[in-house]
Amino acid sequence: MEQVFQTLEGAGGALCVTVADAASGLRAFIALDDTTLGPAAGGVRTMRYPSAAEGLADALGLARAMTLKCALAGLDAGGGKAVVLAPDAWIDRARAFERLGEAIEALRGVFRTAGDLGTTAADLEAMARASRFVHTDERGLAGAVARGLLRCVEACAAVRGESVAGLHVAVQGAGAIGARAARAFAEAGMIVTLADIDAARAWAVAADIPGTRVMDPGEILGADVDIVAPCAGGGVITTEVAMSMRAWAVCGAANNALASMEAARVLSARGILHVPDPVASAGAVIDGIGRSVMGLADRTELIDRLGDTAREVLEEAARGGRTTVEVAEARARGRIAAARGRRA
Repeated sequence: MEQVFQTLEGAGGALCVTVADAASGLRAFIALDDTTLGPAAGGVRTMRYPSAAEGLADALGLARAMTLKCALAGLDAGGGKAVVLAPDAWIDRARAFERLGEAIEALRGVFRTAGDLGTTAADLEAMARASRFVHTDERGLAGAVARGLLRCVEACAAVRGESVAGLHVAVQGAGAIGARAARAFAEAGMIVTLADIDAARAWAVAADIPGTRVMDPGEILGADVDIVAPCAGGGVITTEVAMSMRAWAVCGAANNALASMEAARVLSARGILHVPDPVASAGAVIDGIGRSVMGLADRTELIDRLGDTAREVLEEAARGGRTTVEVAEARARGRIAAARGRRA
């Protein structure tokens, strides 16, 4: 328990709601990072963690990334995240997620959520039975992410004076988002190579997208391609991976794809373009918050604007000799600070 408090104390002011229900097997954290710009937005991740403290640390880090994502996207929202500590066997999974929905409803709209890794459509439906603040349309969200990601890839190409047609992209992950991203890339005329730890899923997605190739997941990040697009779990671009990559750009939808700031510095030193994931993966939160909080009937303009933001971040980083992560975070913090200043 002391380790959990130490983890929370190091989060710089984030709030945390702990939810436990012995009857269903639920153990979860809801982390609220910042609500200066509006309600905290972020998905529900369901995973097995070595310890509760590590699950909390993941929730806090993901919530912080969502704060940056919402600020960079121009949304009236801050960052949050829910993490469910998946047991070896559920007692009553449906009841567990309904109980989590009750906890979200009790926050009265301060936290707005949708799906994330490990959380199924049935889980979201169970949560939605108890809360008005759960977005269940995963298909729409995946499409929004893919659209924004393509705009950011186009920005990478534009910085080099190229178009995306004919470029080779390696997509890590064939889940809902990876599959939609692969299709968007192919429709834009790109060559797509796909990998997933579930080989059958990768082959099924590839079979539905003409010309798509499948690669061993252990080799995808080092593939001889133009662009690597991590679209699965976080922390995959380690310092070692960054040092050995053959692609000239990294632009994916995975949250917290970089394992460390050192990896960002290695990419920068090697001249590898990197669009930070708070920009590249923001399509889903734009779609959800744009509709539910900002009342926008059409969110495509905001999603397409991610390409402009990506190009500005890439160019500013190049001019100032900084990593794109540093540039993006400074822009986001600047917007939040300005909003706080207006309130004072």
